[in-house]
Amino acid sequence: MNSIMQAVEAGFPHGEDEGTMLVRLRDRLTALGVNAELRDNNSVLLVHKQGPGLPVWVFVGYGGAYYSWQHAEKRHPTGDSEGAGS
Repeated sequence: MNSIMQAVEAGFPHGEDEGTMLVRLRDRLTALGVNAELRDNNSVLLVHKQGPGLPVWVFVGYGGAYYSWQHAEKRHPTGDSEGAGS
């Protein structure tokens, strides 16, 4: 079984829902000085780039296992919101 499927079967970290995970990510990013705001009932996080360019829409995907962006081509484990800002 690949790592994505293992993460999906593990379920949401700490029993959190998607909105809670996005709130945690937003808090971490804003603490680092990144302009990030919750949208659509906490179902998506809008992260503004520093400098020119369009913002990035971040959502929770793969059954709660990953923060995903760029049409889910990019992802980071939801259990590591601290590492998402680095």
